Amino acid sequence: MIQIKDLHFAYPRQQALFDGLSVHLEAGSITGLLGKNGAGKTSLLKLISGLLYPSSGNLSVLGYTPQKRAVPMLNDVFLVPEEFYFPSISITGYCKAYAPFYPKFDQEMLGRILIEFELSAKNCLQKLSHGQKKKFLIAFALATRCRLLVLDEPTNGLDIPSKALFRKILAGSLDEDQLVIISTHQVKDVENLIDKIIMLDNGRVIFQQTIAEISQKVSFISGTTADVKGALYSEAIPGGYRLMVPQGDEETAVDIELLFNAVTNGKKIG
Repeated sequence: MIQIKDLHFAYPRQQALFDGLSVHLEAGSITGLLGKNGAGKTSLLKLISGLLYPSSGNLSVLGYTPQKRAVPMLNDVFLVPEEFYFPSISITGYCKAYAPFYPKFDQEMLGRILIEFELSAKNCLQKLSHGQKKKFLIAFALATRCRLLVLDEPTNGLDIPSKALFRKILAGSLDEDQLVIISTHQVKDVENLIDKIIMLDNGRVIFQQTIAEISQKVSFISGTTADVKGALYSEAIPGGYRLMVPQGDEETAVDIELLFNAVTNGKKIG
């Protein structure tokens, strides 16, 4: 679905952000794109969506070159940006204007998600809170049924109940032919959704594995000072330590935050 090979990109009069980046993603997964500030996450999402153009290399999305902005590709890709603007229009008016751009738009799904998010189609978008606007944009994105959904910090601005509802709605609204890319710093908000992880650092991929692959190599446990010596990576917490250790007899849930800290500190996984 997404093929990136030897991609080069730089903003004007700046050092190259990507210098030979290669990534391959297929449908049927929710991929977490992680990295520190300035690692290139948002820029990569914009390159994939056709909003930025690479200087060289190969970039293919759904079989199209994004920078050519072919209509069939744009019909099947939806980006939820971290920052966005809505006109002074009702939800009904917005959908009437923009839903026709997406041939598979599911009005019934939109109505169902709006009810779950406690939004009315009569609401004026400009008068909604930031969190309510974000919930509408997520609802609209899912209702497009695009094969590629790109979500940049989707849980920013959501309160705790809304974050839980977001996870439930996203997990129950996807088909096997869709690919979701979530770029986030709030890994705890999406930890149970993600099935593949890509980590960027200084414009390069430093880690790319599925949750299943990670679980077969390492375990994530709590322990004491006595357990630190045998750990691959550890962090102190009140009353003990969070530990990443070689995979034991039983698989554990992947602690993505601890994994990210371990990888960015140079620890190897497998």
